[in-house]
Amino acid sequence: MLAFNMLFSWKKNSVTVLLLFLTLSAFGQQDSLKESIDQIQSLMTMADSIRAEDSLDIKTQEIKIGNLSDDSPDRKVLVEKLEALQDTLQNHNTLIRQRVDSLRAETSGVAVVLGADTLFYIYSKLGPLSPEERVQNIEEKINTLVEEEAFDSTKLSIVAGVESHDVMYDSTIIMSVTDLDAFWVSNSREELAIHFEKSLRKHVSTYYEETGWVYVLQRIGLMLLVLLLLFFGIRYMNKGFTRLNDWTMEKCRRYLKGLRFNTYQLLSERQQAKVVRSILKVLKWIMIALVVYLTLPVIFGIFPSTEGIAMTLINYVLDPLKRFVQAILDYIPVLFTILVILAITHYVVTFLAFLAKEVKEEKLHLPGFYPEWAIPTFSLLRVILYAFSFVIIFPYLPGSDSPAFRGVSVFFGLLISLGSSSAISNIIAGLVITYMRPFQLGDRVKIGDTTGDVQEKNLLVTRIRTIKNEDITIPNSAILNGSTTNYSANARTMGLILNTTITIGYDVPWRQVHELLISAALGTEYIKHDPSPFILQTSLDDYYVSYQLNAYTEEADKAAKIYSQLHANIQDAFNEAEVEILSPQYHAKRDGNRTTIPEQYLPPTYRPPSFSVKIEKDDNKDK
Repeated sequence: MLAFNMLFSWKKNSVTVLLLFLTLSAFGQQDSLKESIDQIQSLMTMADSIRAEDSLDIKTQEIKIGNLSDDSPDRKVLVEKLEALQDTLQNHNTLIRQRVDSLRAETSGVAVVLGADTLFYIYSKLGPLSPEERVQNIEEKINTLVEEEAFDSTKLSIVAGVESHDVMYDSTIIMSVTDLDAFWVSNSREELAIHFEKSLRKHVSTYYEETGWVYVLQRIGLMLLVLLLLFFGIRYMNKGFTRLNDWTMEKCRRYLKGLRFNTYQLLSERQQAKVVRSILKVLKWIMIALVVYLTLPVIFGIFPSTEGIAMTLINYVLDPLKRFVQAILDYIPVLFTILVILAITHYVVTFLAFLAKEVKEEKLHLPGFYPEWAIPTFSLLRVILYAFSFVIIFPYLPGSDSPAFRGVSVFFGLLISLGSSSAISNIIAGLVITYMRPFQLGDRVKIGDTTGDVQEKNLLVTRIRTIKNEDITIPNSAILNGSTTNYSANARTMGLILNTTITIGYDVPWRQVHELLISAALGTEYIKHDPSPFILQTSLDDYYVSYQLNAYTEEADKAAKIYSQLHANIQDAFNEAEVEILSPQYHAKRDGNRTTIPEQYLPPTYRPPSFSVKIEKDDNKDK
């Protein structure tokens, strides 16, 4: 009895250690799937050896218990220890089953295939053989039995052993079913072996039917029928599309009036009808190609040996559709994120547009911020906000992390950086010019050698219209690097001073010249009387005096017209006063010369003076 107790205690401790190891491994967080399966296999091997010894010991103890009387004290002790050993082994099996259940969803078995049919799956190893090697051995045995001799399903049997149930054909073991195989399918060894035996019996019978001549002839006939239906289907589909084409053109003829874009005729009526016919023709060929493609899986699916091709063709269509639909469903949460970002950006830009409008219309006053800055500043902030939102949205775009998308982005970025250096400089110059405020739209300016009115200014260029109605485009960088004269900046407040210079000889009193010039200026349209025009004598030259007339005007854009009228009035004023404008150099020798004053300003009695010649006799010469 002491020896039995020691033996039972050692076995119980071994099973306890095994259960503890199983429990710890079940909660391990770093085991890979393959390591977990190999671990279970090794534990099962260990458990099988313990179970075999325990089973023999249990049978021995059961015999001993049967030889003892019911009231024997040893009988009670043996029964209790026997029940404890059986409970321990049952708990061991339960833990292994739980471990297998946790791995079943992540593990795919190896299929045992006969022809094109899958008989069953193998998940576990058997001794040194992996599941793949076990499947290879099983398939070789089944194929040998099926091909080399007439398979007799009555010779199939199941032989139960201590460690496995063997599925046999006559005296040949086709496969062995272990406890671990049963654990993988949550079944008993015997039930799993019966399932394998029934599946083998059924699929072998089906295999013989599918490879028989009658079956093959039936399949060939069915294939020919499908091809015949395909031929007539395409034929009548072609006729149907022809009638649909004629019917569509007849119904749509009233609407085919050509396609115009403003005054340009993009498509004539005939060309539009041709486009419609081409679209219908393309649709017809797409439908025919689709019917042919859908018929091919049917044809390949007729024969078991080509069913794989049929499924491949079907998957060529279904897999992309599944991925497309799944991608859309997976992208919906990201799409909501993008929509939220776009909505926030839109409302922020709308609010800034409202503020810019209020500032431009001078309803809202910001210290140090000019109204003309409102729209450019809004445009700049809008670009920054849109660029910032795009940077945020970019990681959420489909394929943004793909190498192709990155390559295209780098390529376009390189093109922009290499080809936009001058554009970038013009944009920066445009921003600087906007906040420098050298001119506004409509101002009369002189930029370099160009004088005219500002018609447009943007981030890249400024357009000037000259007094000859010539539109000249000037890059902003050229404006920033040169000088700009603005004639309109102070015209409506202080007034623009127009000046012109004439030269009058010293024989004319300077006070009279001042009066004549001022009267000519006051008689000119758009010249202001207050402040009054004034005269500056700029130089006293050898033959004449330079008089500069300065006059104020508010109409800087009419400077050319004002100058022309002013010059005409000066001529009239001086001619009416009979003052000759001898400019720039005119020798006033009046003996015999006609005056330079126009004839309509001279009196009717005016005659050019005659030459005065005087001869004096030199008396000394005669002496």
